[in-house]
Formats: sequence, C-alpha cells, structure tokens
Amino acid sequence: MSSTIPIETTAAPAAIGPYAQGRIGGGMVFVSGQLGLDPASGEFAGSDFDAQVRQALANVRAILHAAACELTDVAAVDVFLADMDQFVAFNRIYRDYFGDHKPARAVVAVKTLPKNALVEIKCIAVQR
Repeated sequence: MSSTIPIETTAAPAAIGPYAQGRIGGGMVFVSGQLGLDPASGEFAGSDFDAQVRQALANVRAILHAAACELTDVAAVDVFLADMDQFVAFNRIYRDYFGDHKPARAVVAVKTLPKNALVEIKCIAVQR
C-alpha cells in the first residue's frame, strides 16, 4: 500500500501520461509538472508565452487547492522553459502569482517539452 495519496481535480488538466496530477504524503504536496493547458478543453490557453505561463500557474494553484494548500505553502518550484530568453517575462508573471512569497526555485532551459509547450512548472508544498 502506498504511503502517499493521489490528488485529482477537474480544475486542472488531467494527466497526459501514467502519473497523478499530484500526491500528498508526509505533510508534503508534490505537484506534477503543469503545462499551460486549459482544464476544460485540454488545449493550450494560448500560443503565446504569457498565456501558457499564467495557465500553468493557475493549474498548479488548482492542484494545491485540491490538497488544501495555497501558493504561500510552496517550498520549492522547478521551472522548465523552452526559451531562456523568456526568463524576464517569466519572472514578471511569476511575481504576480507568488507576490512576496519566495520559494526556493530552479529555472532551466530545455530542448522540448510535452506537446511543444513553452513552459512547464512543478512544485513541492508543505501542508498546513
């Protein structure tokens, strides 16, 4: 029997592979990588970087909410960008969501992402 439980919510896109949207265990919430996919349509929220980042962050937040957490409970964030030239734009949008809360974070450029996304975001939060 697993010592973690899956997180499932229709407020974020369903997993597009053999994984859960997130898992809860040991007082921690692990949110799987989120693309900028609209949960209702399964399509990208837009073809532009800003729209995909905002939707990916909204998806992360929805999964956290399903685990009774907020963005302020996030301890670490990993970000994967298809183009590191978008780093400044990403920070501007990220700040809109996280405000003064500053989790540990890594941002890396990758060659490609699932569905040719422009960004993917995953995080770990601490349950209250």
